Amino acid sequence: MPASFADHPQMQPINVHIYSAMKKHISWKQSDCVLPLSISKHNQDYNLIDHAFHTMTPNPTSASLILLLAAAVAVVAVPAALADPNCAPGGNFDLSFWSLQLPTGPAGTLTTIKSADLQGCSGYQDSNFSTDKSSGAIVLIAPGNPDLTHCTTSSGSTHCRTELREVDSQTGKNAAWSPKGTNSLTVSMTVKAADDGSHGTAIGQVFASDAGKPLAEMYYSRQGEIVVGVKPDADSGQIVTKVGAVAVGTKFEYKLEYSRDVLTVTINGKATNLDTGSWDSPSCYFKTGNYNQGKSADSSKVVIAAIKVSHS
Repeated sequence: MPASFADHPQMQPINVHIYSAMKKHISWKQSDCVLPLSISKHNQDYNLIDHAFHTMTPNPTSASLILLLAAAVAVVAVPAALADPNCAPGGNFDLSFWSLQLPTGPAGTLTTIKSADLQGCSGYQDSNFSTDKSSGAIVLIAPGNPDLTHCTTSSGSTHCRTELREVDSQTGKNAAWSPKGTNSLTVSMTVKAADDGSHGTAIGQVFASDAGKPLAEMYYSRQGEIVVGVKPDADSGQIVTKVGAVAVGTKFEYKLEYSRDVLTVTINGKATNLDTGSWDSPSCYFKTGNYNQGKSADSSKVVIAAIKVSHS
């Protein structure tokens, strides 16, 4: 391990689980949060890891760290606070995999912020999409009923959102992948305030791109109940299944996986397989964040501590 890691004044030993070390996107999981590798931008040594895995040309100063990442489980020391609360979310998280949809703009045309404009400490932020000053996490706020709040919806929706939409990290273009491969989205989040919709706030989606409709939506209610609504085909309503329960204001981890044509939802380690009906391997992409389904004007608030996207 480079001396600068061992000598760091804020070092604390923690257990670190390394996920898919040679994948495009790597996250480190602590007992209570997942730290995206892109947080390393504030530390030169961590940046070496990022460089090594994204260019596949490690340099000697990062060699020992590369060996650690190759292991499934390792114990390392990391700074106590990697996130910079003074940065926009793109300074603490790798948002090269995401564009941002906002509840603003002309009627029927919500504002979309490109991935390139989200990235870096001085990247985009506003009152609906910002950094939590105490933790460095991403704060997403979405207004309630647009008839009451006058927020902007998309042309195909009657609800407002502050939501991340998956894109290709290399080109910034909208992502679309086949469920015949391995595809997963893992998010560590806290719902600070859910809306008063039938099932609550939509916090994650598997969206069928060609159909222009969500194949699956995950909702979190004011009672802390987590359900997933799956459309058995493009034209049918959702079949809703309860997949977990987490007290409001409590951090939890969810995983949406649509791999080898099997849809699986995992809440804090408990997995549930869901029937996808007559869908025939549709091209899809992931969404995560805060999609308010409320009847009242009440805003919903979601705080994201970590995001990991994986495809193979």
